[in-house]
Amino acid sequence: MKRAVYPGSFDPVTRGHLDIIERAAALVDELVVGVLNNNAKIPLFSVEERVNMLNEVIRHIPNVRVEAFSGLSVDFVKSCGARFIVRGLRAVTDFEYELQMAQTNRSIDREIDTLFFTTALQYAYISSTIVKEVAFYGGDISGFVPECVVSHIERRISEKQRENKV
Repeated sequence: MKRAVYPGSFDPVTRGHLDIIERAAALVDELVVGVLNNNAKIPLFSVEERVNMLNEVIRHIPNVRVEAFSGLSVDFVKSCGARFIVRGLRAVTDFEYELQMAQTNRSIDREIDTLFFTTALQYAYISSTIVKEVAFYGGDISGFVPECVVSHIERRISEKQRENKV
């Protein structure tokens, strides 16, 4: 069985992420979307919320499952019984970082390879950070994230804004 892992924070999941998920899932028997619990960052959504949103978004793709993890991606990949890490590339700056990570992962475990997907042109400028910033200032994010995610983001941003006014 060809199994791959697409690790990331997905805070929140974007249309660009979904594009990579759909394309990678078409090439493997099973794709595991790994939601990173990164203690170094303060996410907008908890790991559980991100897993739940991703499960909503990938419902139509039968060979994809979502799991939370912490630690090194390469260790998570091994624990899933996978041999491939999936990564998306939007720009040259992504490539430099992702190449360094792929080489590091390969030096840790020579059995694991990284598959790079260039982001579809219409999503090349979208990042979770941009989505959060546009939402924070009341902009329309419906073109950036799957429809079912919009209300989650708007509700959370509204909660954060109310907290800051107190």
